[in-house]
Amino acid sequence: MENVLTLGMLVFLQAVLGFDNLLYISLESKRVASEHRGMVRKVGIGLAIALRIVLLFAVIHAIEAFQAPFFAVHLPGVIEGDFNVHAAVVLAGGVFIVYTAFKEIAHLLSVHDIDGDAEEAPQRTPGVAIAWIVAMNIVFSFDSILSAMALTKVFWVMATAIVISGVMMMVLADRVADFLERNRMYEVLGLFILLVVGIMLLSEGGHIADLHLAGHPVEAMSKTTFYFSIAVMTVVDVAQGRYQKKLDAQRAG
Repeated sequence: MENVLTLGMLVFLQAVLGFDNLLYISLESKRVASEHRGMVRKVGIGLAIALRIVLLFAVIHAIEAFQAPFFAVHLPGVIEGDFNVHAAVVLAGGVFIVYTAFKEIAHLLSVHDIDGDAEEAPQRTPGVAIAWIVAMNIVFSFDSILSAMALTKVFWVMATAIVISGVMMMVLADRVADFLERNRMYEVLGLFILLVVGIMLLSEGGHIADLHLAGHPVEAMSKTTFYFSIAVMTVVDVAQGRYQKKLDAQRAG
């Protein structure tokens, strides 16, 4: 009974922590031809589930290797830190996501024909998009795996929670992607959420590495702060959208 209750808690935890991963998958799949997008999402998530279980097994049996520093920088007053595998992966993922978000935001602002631009030739092949989805899943996996290990040490419980949450992501990925496709005004909101995700990963990676910049420690952004920021951004975006519709209706009248 205890394992069943823990499994329920882990499935909920995986679903909450998987929100940012789901958003990235939905945005990444838009880079391929429309007829391949559903396949890319399903195959990418399927491979990510298998990889996450492998990573779970590896972390359980070699957690010290992930936490042991392999590189250090000590320039007092400039930059100081001790980097391990965990910190390096999280920091690399944060840099990539921030770069991707900024690039896509700049692209949206530079587009002249939005509908025409959406139909342009895809930027990536399905194989490359799947590879990026699987690679980024490694970044998002560390938090969920370490959080799961804090609740239980039973491998099958953690693995089952990963599979269940992965199936949920397969179902929701298409719906999230379809929603963004039908409501393109929320693309900017999605990209800024992705930007905040990248900043959160950078802060978390810096905290893990005990990074100090100009003598000041890098503090990890709390999950509460992250989700509160997302909630505020969403409410502001919805309110602004409705207000803009009222203004357009008054001007049209």
